Amino acid sequence: MKVFAHRGASGNFPENTLSAIQGALVSQADGIEIDIQSCKDDFVVLHDIWLDRTTSGDGKVSDYTAAELAQFDAGQGEAIPSLQQVFDLVGTRLEINLELKTVPNIEGFIDLILRNLDDQTIRIEQLLISSFNHPLLKRVKELLPAARIGALTASIPLEYAKFAQDLNAFSLHVDREFINTDFVNDAKQRGLKVYAYTVDKQKDIEHLKSLGVDGIFSNYPCQAKIFLST
Repeated sequence: MKVFAHRGASGNFPENTLSAIQGALVSQADGIEIDIQSCKDDFVVLHDIWLDRTTSGDGKVSDYTAAELAQFDAGQGEAIPSLQQVFDLVGTRLEINLELKTVPNIEGFIDLILRNLDDQTIRIEQLLISSFNHPLLKRVKELLPAARIGALTASIPLEYAKFAQDLNAFSLHVDREFINTDFVNDAKQRGLKVYAYTVDKQKDIEHLKSLGVDGIFSNYPCQAKIFLST
């Protein structure tokens, strides 16, 4: 079972910051999961459209340039990183799950990925692009057919994993509270990987492993790796 560091190693470091991502690298997580928002001129790593929960800023992310956003404190003196900074830090060392939040300029996002692929900063096979916004995922697949996409849900649909198969997704990402045997089996029959979020407790990890879940998103990746090794 793979362990993705949720918003980086966010249980020990400010979420979605370079220190949280570095913590994930140190913990030997299989991948990191970070959230992507559009600002005026770039793409930054932040979960919310509003700045006040996790940073010293006020207002919406989209009201600022990346340089302006970098002046805010994202926790413990950390700046809000750009997506490019994350690519430069991680390189090709582990999987990167980019969860698209508010990204109206999807063409610009794809252009940024293509530039990094051309420079060999990252590899296409290490990227996993996910979202609750399924039309946006469909557009990603149209613009970059080689991209792996992950369809997010916080429910059990009537036709189980069919919606993810219809998107030609690589993986299905499900809230841990909405996973059962039938859902997992249906996804596997459709050729989909099944990843669960957000999973920190040992009993949850053991239960999901018994269901055949392929990976989890954890705020404490080091701890999760220890649980899986015992």
